[in-house]
Amino acid sequence: MITKEATEVTPAPVRVPTAADRRPPGKKRAWDEAPRWQIYVPLGIYLVFTLVPFYWILLFALRPAGSTSLVPWPMTFDHFEKVWNERDFGIYFQNSVITGVATLLLTTGVALAGGYALARFDFKIKRGFMLALLCTQFVPGALLLVPLFQIFAELKMINSLSSVIIAETVFQLPLSMILISGFIRNVPYSLEEAAWVDGCNRFTAFRIVVLPLLRPGLIAVGSFAFVHAWNHFLFALMFLSDQTKQTIPVGLNTLMSADSVDLGALAAGGIIAAVPVVIVFAFIQKWLITGFSAGAVKG
Repeated sequence: MITKEATEVTPAPVRVPTAADRRPPGKKRAWDEAPRWQIYVPLGIYLVFTLVPFYWILLFALRPAGSTSLVPWPMTFDHFEKVWNERDFGIYFQNSVITGVATLLLTTGVALAGGYALARFDFKIKRGFMLALLCTQFVPGALLLVPLFQIFAELKMINSLSSVIIAETVFQLPLSMILISGFIRNVPYSLEEAAWVDGCNRFTAFRIVVLPLLRPGLIAVGSFAFVHAWNHFLFALMFLSDQTKQTIPVGLNTLMSADSVDLGALAAGGIIAAVPVVIVFAFIQKWLITGFSAGAVKG
């Protein structure tokens, strides 16, 4: 007699097909057939072209003046001490921090309000306004120098850090507003509606529900506003005449003259200018990648 237990058959495990199974037989991807040297040699050349300039800057900054050695030994920090104390780079650094942080806060705050309006409200000139924002990206910053200088001169704001902060904010706002509007569109509108049902007004719903979800996008937009304000040269050169109000890019320009260039001091100043930006991006890298991924997905 055949029992019920004998007739039961254990089902075979189901194998999920992979990408290799879906390819036609005998057909391989291009990178499966390429030798490893065709991958590593171009990457190595690119790495050399990327790292050699940084090593050259470190070499001039750390080796003694007049040395021709290709290794920074004996190592010295005299160039850093010279640019920080004798060339007033401490003041330039402080002014750059003030300009960068203030530009970051203003750009992020105004772009957040404008981006929310573009993402959540419909009005007649919305498409034209978005087109105008995009067209402003084709205007070089140098073309804004003369009208901005005249405006700031009438407002008695020449030779003030506030003029540079406002100019940097105006220059960064169009792209920042477009990016933040894209981030807000990716947040489901039903989340805000649910908060309204619970008794929240529009501002409270935005602060409690939407704003925490925009953190990666805000960090991405704010970081680029900070870096642009930190590195920008023209606005600080044109609007600031007092040496105690200058920023680091203008301070680096003062290290070069028509007769000679102090390469050691210039290299040390370049490292001082680059280190804060590298540290900022090292800490916000995760949020920056997440913000770009969120902005790339159409909601």
